[in-house]
Formats: sequence, C-alpha cells, structure tokens
Amino acid sequence: MTTLKANITETLKTAMKAKDMATVTVIRGLQAGIKQIEVDERIELDDNQVLNVIEKQVKQRKESIKAYQAANREDLASKEQAELEVLSQFLPEAMTEEELDSLIVQTITAQQATSMKDMGKVMNALRPIIAGRADPVQVSAKIKAQLG
Repeated sequence: MTTLKANITETLKTAMKAKDMATVTVIRGLQAGIKQIEVDERIELDDNQVLNVIEKQVKQRKESIKAYQAANREDLASKEQAELEVLSQFLPEAMTEEELDSLIVQTITAQQATSMKDMGKVMNALRPIIAGRADPVQVSAKIKAQLG
C-alpha cells in the first residue's frame, strides 16, 4: 500500500511530465507544508497527519474563494477553485448525508450524550472518523440539531 506522501510525489511527477505548471505549483506548496511540519517537529508525518495538512490547505482555498467572490474577483476565485480541485484528489471519498447522519446518531448513543454540554465529547469521538470525509462545521451543526 502506498502512502499519501508517495501518492502526492507521483502526482507531482506526472504533472511535471505533462508540463501542468498550475498543478505542479499547488503540489509543491502542499509538499512544502508537509516538510515544514516534519522539520519543525523532527518527525515523519503519517497519512493522518498529511491529511490534516491537506485539509488545512483546502480550508484556506475555500475561505479565499468566498473572499474573492465577495469582492467580485471571479478570476482569482476560479484560480483558487482549480487549486482546490488539485488538493481534493488526495482527500478520501466524502461521506453521504445518510452515512453522516447515521454515524452522528450512533456516536451520540455511544457517548451517552444528552445535552449541549456533551457536544465536545461527541465531536472528539467523531473527529478521527470524519477526517477528510466531512466538513467539521457541517458535522457540528448536525450534532447541535440532534442534541438541541
């Protein structure tokens, strides 16, 4: 089984051969983010930690797209959207609404959550399961709806 880092490197090589400079730039930025953490913390990142780096960069792109659209800068928003699509290929397949709802109900039951005080407990239990597969903001809203 190949690691996520190896997959990213292979994608970079393919993009370089195809002279797809937009993809090369995004992937090099991603690799730089990964390397920065590895050097700073003197560790080798595993797939989950690499996934966290990718999610952080995806979140930055989404926020930039919103800001550019609000400023009527569609040219910059579309550039960010293209970068978002490059990064998204490394994320696991997204959960369906049904899967997510079912998982939230199961977790609330398993954690014996009854009120909003238990929100953090439920969210912490879900975080490793939803990593890269669901938007934490959306999940949080669904938990509040269930507990509220």
